[in-house]
Amino acid sequence: MTTPFAPVALRGRQLANRIAMAPMTRSRAFGPGLSPTESTVEYYAQRAGAGLIVTEGIQPSVTGQGYPDTPGLHSDEQVAAWRAVTDAVHARGGTIFAQLMHSGRIGHPVIFPDGRSSVAPSAVAPAGQLYTGKGMLDFVEPRALPAEEIPAVIGEFVHSARNAVAAGFDGVELHGANGYLIQQFLASNTNLRTDEWGGSVENRIRFAVEVTRAVAEAVGGERTAIRLSPTNAYNDIAETDAHEVYPALVRELEPLGLAYLHITETNEGAREVTLAVREQYRGTLVLNPATEGPTDHRALPLIEDGIADILAFGALFLANPDLPERLRTAGPYNAPDPASFFGGGDQGYIDYPALSRV
Repeated sequence: MTTPFAPVALRGRQLANRIAMAPMTRSRAFGPGLSPTESTVEYYAQRAGAGLIVTEGIQPSVTGQGYPDTPGLHSDEQVAAWRAVTDAVHARGGTIFAQLMHSGRIGHPVIFPDGRSSVAPSAVAPAGQLYTGKGMLDFVEPRALPAEEIPAVIGEFVHSARNAVAAGFDGVELHGANGYLIQQFLASNTNLRTDEWGGSVENRIRFAVEVTRAVAEAVGGERTAIRLSPTNAYNDIAETDAHEVYPALVRELEPLGLAYLHITETNEGAREVTLAVREQYRGTLVLNPATEGPTDHRALPLIEDGIADILAFGALFLANPDLPERLRTAGPYNAPDPASFFGGGDQGYIDYPALSRV
């Protein structure tokens, strides 16, 4: 039987265990030019006991930013700052992938230094408001990407992926989930296009496929992964045909030889799509499962049953930097402090008690 704490090979790279730290937005890029600081170094190094760390979302370009104080990976100073993070994680024996996140229509002109508009497949504003650093503001209509600009946006992902390798990351995870740009192309309520990038399922998956293919060609399939969230309604996404979209997408991704495919479940209905993907996808599947309450040791049988190869844990990793060991002993767990999740000054981490001190 496969155990969650046994080493596992990830496209030739040996992971210490099958426990992953899920990507979590932190909004603490207080360094020059939206780069990480020493507290970010400490935050990730503390959690190097995970078999795999996936960073917070990192914008591949200025226009890709969706929230205040989120880090980028498109300038030389950002690359240099991230190198300190990867060096610290590697010094403790960890593996770390950079999550590349273009937020698409989730953003606001006040976030950008020049007041530019966010971009999206179509000029459809999401419902709701966004925290901008100047308070909560209504979302505004994004600028629809002309077809001739789409290759340049794909190029931003490629440039950022190359920067990630230069910064010492073991690979990159493309953020195709949670209602950001890649998922905006997938969903029929955000992609109203009638050209080759919209309309049919085949056309709506094209952007996700082309971005992933371009990045894999640039840095290697073994360094490339993608995160998906089928049926996720976050950020005003509606996926009425998820059971068609995601199997079709996975069929196109399969030949690329990716490091892994990461599925995040946000509701009970997502498990049906997860099982369909698990049946057809022959590579490594990372799962951030939907659970009642915090995802803890009670989710480990998903590995033992073969539904997932690696399990990703989010909030519990914030409060428990030594989470793999706590999962092994079925707790005890420190309770996450929601007030510490985003922003809150220049402290990038909290010194939660280690297991030996609880």
